[in-house]
Amino acid sequence: MTRPATQKLETLAVRGGEPRSHAYHSVSTPIACTATYAFEDSRAIQEHFAGRSERHEYGRYGNPTVEVAERKLAALEGAEDALLFPSGMNAVTTLLLAMLRPGDHIVVTSDLYRRTRQFVVSVLARYGIEHTFIEPDDLDAAERALAKPRTRLLLTEAPSNPYLRIVDVARMAELASAARAKLIVDATLATPCNLRPLELGAHVVLHSCTKYLGGHNDLLAGVLCGNAALIGALRDARGIFGGMPDAHAAYLLLRGLKTLHVRMRQHNESGLRIAEFLGQHERVARLFYPGLPSHPDHALAQRQLKGFGGVISFRLAADGVTTSRFVDGCRLASIGASMGGVETLIQQPALLAHSELSPEERAAIGAHDDLVRLSVGLEHTDDLIADLSQALNAAFHA
Repeated sequence: MTRPATQKLETLAVRGGEPRSHAYHSVSTPIACTATYAFEDSRAIQEHFAGRSERHEYGRYGNPTVEVAERKLAALEGAEDALLFPSGMNAVTTLLLAMLRPGDHIVVTSDLYRRTRQFVVSVLARYGIEHTFIEPDDLDAAERALAKPRTRLLLTEAPSNPYLRIVDVARMAELASAARAKLIVDATLATPCNLRPLELGAHVVLHSCTKYLGGHNDLLAGVLCGNAALIGALRDARGIFGGMPDAHAAYLLLRGLKTLHVRMRQHNESGLRIAEFLGQHERVARLFYPGLPSHPDHALAQRQLKGFGGVISFRLAADGVTTSRFVDGCRLASIGASMGGVETLIQQPALLAHSELSPEERAAIGAHDDLVRLSVGLEHTDDLIADLSQALNAAFHA
């Protein structure tokens, strides 16, 4: 389902993919809690498998509530089709397992979500699938890596986690297409409000719906958006692998999507203001936020993004102990591993995301002891700044 030319994203967030009236004349999409669907008679079975009727066969292959969420997500991304999964990781692993074969090669940008990186390095390698890591801004390296035999995919994030690097999606799409490879863009931190990867030439857009799309820290889901043929093939793979989301999660996602544009407007505004505050604070050694000129990809971000989001990463002029004291001292921000919800979350990645690694291993991937990642929620910006200020002062004067 492509975006109607006359409808804006705000309208699609509320109305996209949904009929004017559902079963029981309800305004909101009902939760279809069923694993099995009954056929009226044997002829109905024959009609279904001959492709002459649109209906459901079994819960692992489809659900009415899930399908409405998929249609809305496709509309928001301007995609022909979308496929929902129980988590973002299930979405990306299904995609990679379905599209790659032993002997294939995948190009991946660095500063990737740690579990995606782990899957590429630890799991795909066991099946004889090679990989090459490149820096997000190194187009020459991307072109060289894509030239390797049997290169099938270029996988990237925009913005990346946690350093918020921005790739030139349009140029990466050109390079991938020239090499007959597919460009996969994880746009979880951007959302369709801030970045339109398909319009820039990407073949598939990936989201962890757990984050901004759901927006309330109360669901797990992931989605792949792209053209009908590719998503259709991945839908067949989902039926085999078994990654079918439940109807209740789809219902919560639909509810969250209806306010996405309003929430992102505030995330963008608060994120920029708080980044400006942190960037001027004497205790902050380095700040990573694409909305500020200090970020290495600021010029590209200005051209490519419609907003800079609510995730801010920064390194304190401190050791790990003082950094922990700062995180613990925040009164409004909850210490948590996710992002994109209405509640502000903060974490020290060295402890929460990479505790199993040695200090040397953490440093090698940029998870420094003094690194902090902040996901700005919807609390008043002034209150968040005041909270960060008191936590910084307390941590450094303890």
